[in-house]
Amino acid sequence: MSAPIYLDSHATTFVDPRVLQDMLPFLREQCGNPSNPEHYHGGMARDAVERSRQSIAACLGCSEPEDILFTCGTTEANNLALIGGYLQNGNPRAHFISSVIEHASVLAPLNYLQGLGAEVTWVPVDGEGRVNPDDIRSALRPDTLMVSIMAANNEIGTLQPLEEIGAICRSTKVLFHCDAAQFVGHEPLAVDAVQVDLLTFSAHKFYGPKGVGALYRRTRPERVPLQPILHGGGQEGGLRSGTLNVAGIVGMATALRIATEEMAEENRRLSTMAAEILDRLKQNRPDLRLNGSARYKLSRNMSLTIPGVDSMALIQLLKDRISFSAGSACATAKTDPSHVLRAIGLSDEECYQTIRLGLGRDISATEVAEILAAGIAAAPVFVD
Repeated sequence: MSAPIYLDSHATTFVDPRVLQDMLPFLREQCGNPSNPEHYHGGMARDAVERSRQSIAACLGCSEPEDILFTCGTTEANNLALIGGYLQNGNPRAHFISSVIEHASVLAPLNYLQGLGAEVTWVPVDGEGRVNPDDIRSALRPDTLMVSIMAANNEIGTLQPLEEIGAICRSTKVLFHCDAAQFVGHEPLAVDAVQVDLLTFSAHKFYGPKGVGALYRRTRPERVPLQPILHGGGQEGGLRSGTLNVAGIVGMATALRIATEEMAEENRRLSTMAAEILDRLKQNRPDLRLNGSARYKLSRNMSLTIPGVDSMALIQLLKDRISFSAGSACATAKTDPSHVLRAIGLSDEECYQTIRLGLGRDISATEVAEILAAGIAAAPVFVD
């Protein structure tokens, strides 16, 4: 039996063969530690890391390669940005502004900081999941340290008005942090133009390896102040101790370069695929609803509410044919309704009737639509 069709690219993606090819030398013969550049192998590793740093910076429209700090992923990078910024600031009651639909790797650090005395203002979103920049402007206080708004939501795919938020933050001298895990490699981005101060992402969201990510930290005209949250050998300018994952860093650079080069065509293909799947499903279920914004949305995202159909029952019914989810992979152990879906106005019942499709490469829209339509027709009726 063939493997099920993979439709969970928000959670992770496979490693592109071209990425793996560039990684292999650093998993085999090039085994050096970049912190020991005085010998051949260490020097080769250091050179590979710095070439990758330059490549990643170029893909992000970042003028200073040193602004890219390598981490094990977005969760660590978000913690470093938020907690590191708080510790460096020195005010135990520092004020943060964030949205109610952020990822757990932002919500949890902010909740932790609240326990230390920090204050957080949570701004709402509209029915499409968009933050109103005026709400951020209204929430600003003299003691506001940082605004943290994600670039693209991991459940409904909604894109946020980053440039407007960045302009507000820059004009008021407030730090702007952005969780861009779902955005980088999928949407055009120039960090200098957006005026973001801190931005995070992971390689495995754009066909790179797991276990490697980065924090962009602006250094010009002045360096964004942070304190490390990991202590040890002082790698990455003293902000992220630990031996660098050279193969992962090389793979992330290749994956981001490929994603950037192929982005326009890939997004056209995914938008066409999503429209075809939605059209075919609506022929059988006209009451089916697409969540999020029709205009400001990730091309690969489809958040579908199917009245009367239990999402988890549908996932189990089709698990041998399609792999998809009911929401964030970081919240699968929770039984509470999605905080994102509730924030855009869905009832608890509707939350449990919602699935998330993450479209990707090597997928047939016709086959996906046919399998889903048959599964929806056969799924048990939702019981609250």
